[in-house]
Amino acid sequence: MSRFSVPPSPHSWAFALTALVTATAVPGYAQTAPKRSHVADPEAPTIVRAEEFDGRPDRELNLARDVEIVRDKTRVTADTACFRQVEDEIEARGGVKIWRYGDYYTGDEVKLNMESGKGYMLNPTYKLELNAAQGKAQRINFLNEDEALVIDGTYSTCQGPNPDWYLKSSTLNLDTGRDVGVAGKTIVYFKDVPIIGTPAMSFSLSGARRSGWLPPIPGFGSKGRAELTVPYYFNIAPNRDLTLFPRLIAQRGIQLGAHARYIGETDAGSYAGDTFIEYLPNDKLADADRWMITSNHTQAIAKDWSYGWNVRAASDNNYPNDFSKTVSGSAERQLLRELRTDYRGEYWSLSARVQKYQVLQDPAAVTDPSLFVSRPYDRLPAINFHAARYDVAGFDWQVSSELTSFWHPTLTRGNRLVAVPQVSYPIIGPSYFITPKLMLNAAAYQLDPHDGADGKSLTRAVPTMSLDSGLVFERDTTLFGRAATQTLEPRLFYVKTPYRDQKEFPNFDTAAATFNFSQIFNENRFVGSDRVGDANQITAAVVSRFLEASGAERLRLAFGQRFYFSDQRVQLNASTPTRDAKSDILLAATGVISESWAIDSALQYNQSDSKVVSTNHAVRWSPGPKKVLNLGYRYLRDTVSNKDVFKNLDLSSQWPLTARWYGVGRISYSLQDKKILEGLLGLEYAHDCWVFRMGAQRFVTTAKEASTPIFFQLELNGLSKFGVGNPLEVLRNSIPGYQRLNESTRR
Repeated sequence: MSRFSVPPSPHSWAFALTALVTATAVPGYAQTAPKRSHVADPEAPTIVRAEEFDGRPDRELNLARDVEIVRDKTRVTADTACFRQVEDEIEARGGVKIWRYGDYYTGDEVKLNMESGKGYMLNPTYKLELNAAQGKAQRINFLNEDEALVIDGTYSTCQGPNPDWYLKSSTLNLDTGRDVGVAGKTIVYFKDVPIIGTPAMSFSLSGARRSGWLPPIPGFGSKGRAELTVPYYFNIAPNRDLTLFPRLIAQRGIQLGAHARYIGETDAGSYAGDTFIEYLPNDKLADADRWMITSNHTQAIAKDWSYGWNVRAASDNNYPNDFSKTVSGSAERQLLRELRTDYRGEYWSLSARVQKYQVLQDPAAVTDPSLFVSRPYDRLPAINFHAARYDVAGFDWQVSSELTSFWHPTLTRGNRLVAVPQVSYPIIGPSYFITPKLMLNAAAYQLDPHDGADGKSLTRAVPTMSLDSGLVFERDTTLFGRAATQTLEPRLFYVKTPYRDQKEFPNFDTAAATFNFSQIFNENRFVGSDRVGDANQITAAVVSRFLEASGAERLRLAFGQRFYFSDQRVQLNASTPTRDAKSDILLAATGVISESWAIDSALQYNQSDSKVVSTNHAVRWSPGPKKVLNLGYRYLRDTVSNKDVFKNLDLSSQWPLTARWYGVGRISYSLQDKKILEGLLGLEYAHDCWVFRMGAQRFVTTAKEASTPIFFQLELNGLSKFGVGNPLEVLRNSIPGYQRLNESTRR
């Protein structure tokens, strides 16, 4: 009986895929496995043991009954053997067993040179130490201490006499020194059924990345059109790699793609980059060339001097709708192209950047203006200078300035110079702090002629005074039965900024800041430099934290509100002042409150109309490995129109259904629109040496269109992945806390 239950002859249909794939490991970052160290001791003696000896001790020994021959890290046992001392060679028969550098072989007959490691074995079985792979063959040729050639043999990382999967190959070169297996004419079997045939195959024995063809990836585009991707991976160096992927898209044509990644060090410092390109010549449906590029790069030029770029571009507005396979990809509509350089001194920094935007409009924006995506201003260029010193005779000071040239195809253009010097005097004690601060926001504008109006110059100087203060109290307590230190930290923050009329100033890059705990302790209620809000206000907040003995924060509770002593006259566009006496109330709770539970909750409540303005609640329960349940709720109301902006419920999970079956899923549901924004449902099966994944995903690509790709994948541990789509990427992006079932395989 064969150790492997291999069908007597390969099925001819298995070779139909030979033009598609030569399988190898699925790559992550470029990686090279460490070379195994087979250190042989040339002076090691050869030890021979047996029940019976005859022959010439200085030439040849014939051994019988319980034969054992040991030299350095090679050990041979057999029923009978002949040891030729001059040639340093053995021939053994009957129950032959060999241990070589951790690898184990059995067979009927062996001939082996103990010095060179060359030889052969008939009807062998083998097991490799590197990855616990096993197999059998008609013959194994030992080429050297690291390399063995398996003739008409099998290979599998499954354990036991009848592995669930294995490959059967005419020739299989196993080079443990170089960490590579290279097979000739091969069929891969799963449950004794041939699933793919290849004229050649190469793979890493340890799971490290290496160059080669990756398995073909059938799939469906965002509009459900069938496609087939056949990638080739170049493991250029441990710190760089390249993947080329031709893709056949039904009814569209052949798309070409490339993805390059690199990191490294030079004498000047580190560098890193990532570039992804897709190009579809002559799309048959669109009758045009289609393309997309994403590229990022950062690099040190010299000490404290660096440069970089961030480029995102697409051929047309519909590219995300037609080709994106993720929610984030389909939603990206403002594509930034930026080139920058930065220089740092001991107490200062200088940066320069050029930014341009490409805006991809949703096709439905033609009939629904609410879907129109506004175009940001280009910065051609923007130069920033920042300097700061701390604890100079007790004072902290800093200066931030920016010179920017703003360009827009339809709106007012011009140049803006902003300088913001500030000085503070922190007074800090063991349980309190008081920080008075003075700052000045000075700006000068030179506007270009626009819509028949002449260009003009504008200037503005707005002083601000603030006083920040707080106390810290501590006490010993417990949190869910565990000892902890609880703090109580009240804080008061007063700001005084006089009113300056800014109606004539353009709005290049300014928006109202999101009202949250980080913003209520800022002097300006706007983000950007075109508006400085007048203020006569005080912010009151209380924070309580629960700390472990190690200092780790388990839970944080916070309350905050702002009180206004005068109207807020400076607005972005409207001239009507805001006359609120107090702001909305902010409440927050966040932390990892136990080994299983984590929460993140925030609430904004308007006391005037007794309504919630916004809320964001997220709870994660993870009671064990590969068990996670996430529940989230988000709500936002427009305080001007008093209408709901969105009201979304999000539920995702990875959970074991049985000892080997796992369910995975996610649903993001709009309670306001009563529709699913994103849905995912799948199953995973984990075996000792393989994993199966299947499921379907649905997500919105435009206001009126959605994509419903399906995926299924069989992953053979230690070999490769076969299937439709990329479920691992889908699950990691959709389910926070998702854990791969076979993470220990390194693939």
